[in-house]
Amino acid sequence: MKFSKKLITWYLQNKRAMPWRETKNPYHIWLSEIILQQTRVAQGLPYYLSFISTFPTVFDLARANEDEVLKLWQGLGYYSRARNLHVSAKYVANELNGVFPSTYKDLLKLKGVGDYTASAIASICYHEPVPVVDGNVYRVLSRYFGIKTPINSTQGVREFKELAVELMDHDDPANYNQAIMEFGALQCKPKNPYCIVCPLQDSCEGLKNGWIDSLPVKLKKQKIKKRYFNYLVYVINGEQTILQQRKGNGIWKGLYEFPLIESEKNDEDSIVSNAVFQQMINGSKYEITMYQQDPILHKLSHQHLYARFYIVSLDQSPSITKDQKIIDFAETHAYPVPILLGNFIEEFFKV
Repeated sequence: MKFSKKLITWYLQNKRAMPWRETKNPYHIWLSEIILQQTRVAQGLPYYLSFISTFPTVFDLARANEDEVLKLWQGLGYYSRARNLHVSAKYVANELNGVFPSTYKDLLKLKGVGDYTASAIASICYHEPVPVVDGNVYRVLSRYFGIKTPINSTQGVREFKELAVELMDHDDPANYNQAIMEFGALQCKPKNPYCIVCPLQDSCEGLKNGWIDSLPVKLKKQKIKKRYFNYLVYVINGEQTILQQRKGNGIWKGLYEFPLIESEKNDEDSIVSNAVFQQMINGSKYEITMYQQDPILHKLSHQHLYARFYIVSLDQSPSITKDQKIIDFAETHAYPVPILLGNFIEEFFKV
C-alpha cells in the first residue's frame, strides 16, 4: 500500500472528533485554520466555538468592530491573525457577496491566508489536490524519507513542497491533507513518537537509521530579545484608571494597555524620573507602589518581556494624551488587552 493510502487508512481509524471536520462550509474551515495557526487544537477549540457562536456567518464577522474581534481573540496570541481575519471577512462579505474563493490561487488573495491555509481550504472544501505543508508535515516527511535539509531554509521549503506535491493523493485530497497533519500531531509527535505501533515503521528511514530525535533539522533560531515593560496603573480617586491603545506595527498592535514606560531594566527610581511619568503627574501629589516584587516573565516567539506593574494612586486626574482615556475600573474588562494584562486586570480590578 502506498504512502498516502496508509496515512488515510490510519486517519479514518484514529482521527479526533472536531467540529470543523463535520462541515465543508468554507467560512468554518477558514476560521478554524486561521485560529489553529501556531496554536494547539486544545487551546484553539474554545476560541473557534466562541467565534462561531458570536459570528455565525462571515457577514456577522464583517459587521463587527475590530475591538470586538480582538477581545474575543484575547489570550490566543499573534494578534495580526485576528486583524487579518477581520479584513478578509469584510472583503468576502462586501466584495464577494459572502462567497469564499473556490480555488487555491484565489484563496491566496485573502489577507492572512498563505500557502498552507489556502491548500487546506481548497482541498477540504473544494477537493482541489494541493498539499498542505506545516510543522507536522515537515516532521513526518523528514523522518520518513530521512531528509536533513533544514526545514526553515529556502532550499528546504522548496524541497519539501515538491515532495508534498509528488505524494499528494489526487483521489482524496481532503482526507489525505488532514491525515498527514493528524498523523504528525498524534503519531509522529515531536517527542516520544509511537514508532513501535507506526503503520510506516517498516519503511521509515528515520527509524531505520536512528534519526528520529534529530529530524526535522532546523536552522538556529534568532537571538531572543529581552525587553523591560513598566506599566503605570493609575488609581484615580479609587474609582478610575487609564488605558491607551498600542499603535505602530510592533507586538499587540490595536490592543489596549496601561501607560507604559519601556526601560533598560525594571527600576522604580528610573520610572519616577521618566519624562512620561512626570508629564502625566504634572506636579500632583501621588503614591507609587510596586504591585509585586519580581517581574512577570512573558515569553513571545522572539522576545522575552519582563513586566512590572506600578500602582500610582492620586486624588485628581493626571494629564493624558489624545490616545489615552480615563475609564472606570469595571470598564477595563471590556477592552481587548494582551493576556499578560488580562490576567492582571482580572486579579486587580475584581468586579
